[in-house]
Amino acid sequence: MGRDIARLYRNQGVVGALLDEYERALDDLKAVISNIRPAKLVTIVDNKTQDENCRSIQSILAHIVRSGYGYAIYVRNYQGENLNFPSSEVYDTVEKYVFALDDMFHFNVQLFTDYPHLIVEEMDNDKKILVRWGQRYDVEQLFEHAIVHILRHRRQIERFLLTLK
Repeated sequence: MGRDIARLYRNQGVVGALLDEYERALDDLKAVISNIRPAKLVTIVDNKTQDENCRSIQSILAHIVRSGYGYAIYVRNYQGENLNFPSSEVYDTVEKYVFALDDMFHFNVQLFTDYPHLIVEEMDNDKKILVRWGQRYDVEQLFEHAIVHILRHRRQIERFLLTLK
């Protein structure tokens, strides 16, 4: 469903570009994790980090999924909804994470279906969305952040896989 809806946006300017690149980032991530066995998924690779989301490939993937929902929830709440941010779901196989990533992407695509006239570019800083880490974003910036978030963690997973060889 999500890919079909996303394809509707392909020729629709900024939303199409954001969804295309979001989907591409997820596809690249899924290719990187596709052959990870459960034992490597759960192995603690960085036991020195203070960030619990970055200790294992499993923790990184759970963080990516949770954050992916969070970006759309920030926008939905800004539009007047009252949604809670999800807790992290921890899975024991890559296949389960692939399904979770797909569901998360569908949730993000649905945002643009539910709000077809959403203002994605906002110049007035006071009308931007304030996120928990203190920055303000318009929708375009928030989704650009979401895409780069996946890219950064994909790179981190690639580095973890080199360590696990």
